Amino acid sequence: MGVEVLGLWLPNPAVRFNRPPFLHLSPPTRASLVTPASLSSPPPTIQIVGGKSTPSWQGSGNDVCGGGGEETDWYDFETDLYHWTKPLRPVQWYPGHIAKTEKELKEQLKLMDVVIEVRDARIPLSTTHPQMDVWLGNRKRILVLNREDMISKADRNAWATYFARQGIKVVFSNGQLGMGTMKLSRFAKSLAASVNVKRREKGLLPRPVRAGIVGYPNVGKSSLINRLLKRRMCPAAPRPGVTRELRWVRFGNDLELLDSPGIIPMRISDQSAAIKLAICDDIGERSYDVTDVAAILVQILTKLPTVGAKALNNRYKMDADDFCGKIFVQKLSVHLFNGDTHQAAFRILSDFRKGKFGWAALERPPR
Repeated sequence: MGVEVLGLWLPNPAVRFNRPPFLHLSPPTRASLVTPASLSSPPPTIQIVGGKSTPSWQGSGNDVCGGGGEETDWYDFETDLYHWTKPLRPVQWYPGHIAKTEKELKEQLKLMDVVIEVRDARIPLSTTHPQMDVWLGNRKRILVLNREDMISKADRNAWATYFARQGIKVVFSNGQLGMGTMKLSRFAKSLAASVNVKRREKGLLPRPVRAGIVGYPNVGKSSLINRLLKRRMCPAAPRPGVTRELRWVRFGNDLELLDSPGIIPMRISDQSAAIKLAICDDIGERSYDVTDVAAILVQILTKLPTVGAKALNNRYKMDADDFCGKIFVQKLSVHLFNGDTHQAAFRILSDFRKGKFGWAALERPPR
């Protein structure tokens, strides 16, 4: 591996690591795993123990090229991902309706007894809004990791253990098939039960529990509500930005749900997280270069022990032995799409989203 001093990478495999091994390697202004850092911050001074003799992110020019397909731990993976994204055009997406929705949502939060935050189970850290804790304050919260069918059992167990240690109630769900919805309903009602206890003490009649469902675009909020209601009450589609306004819906006689549009920061300063949002289709396609994102995905897949280069080779009947994402996309474009790199890149992303390489998370809990 190497050491970065004043922005220069120098080979030095024997020095020690002098900062906590967070999951995301970002500039030192990053206060926590879920609070993005500013891209304007100075580059970090990093010391890394052991590893490969040459940084795997080294390449020529702006080529998105990874190192060898050696099995690596998740910290090394995040380190590489951080450096792969540095030369790329920043991914930014903030449709006009989000600013209005954010303002309205803050007002509606005052009426909620419990908040249900929905995240993508493949990237739980990248799909939480950096201001969410501030907005919610001490309000009761349930965390839903949707699309549990898109991650492995080992991934699920790792996240379940991580959040349990933090005392956070977590529900794994599949909004398409309805798995986890009944458990979510029970959790919401039990957490807000004290509301009607206080109302009875004041001589007031009980009222339905009010639960707001919030989260990033396209993480499955509306699909989850439709499954809870067992009918299509909220518009839902497998793309970001379908829900554009707040809407209250009634679930039985004792629960009201607020469906809200996806809320995303005006500026995404953590570009490693932004690339993961693009890979998982949790951000608008116009915000990123499909070829660049597919190239990085190729390099990610070659590093994941549960996927590896073999899955790419078997899927497309061509070698991924050089582990350079851009070269692989170019080869695939010639192999299947008459040189159309955009179509080749889109096929790779689509295949990942459909589980053609097997189901795997792109994040693991921090150590």
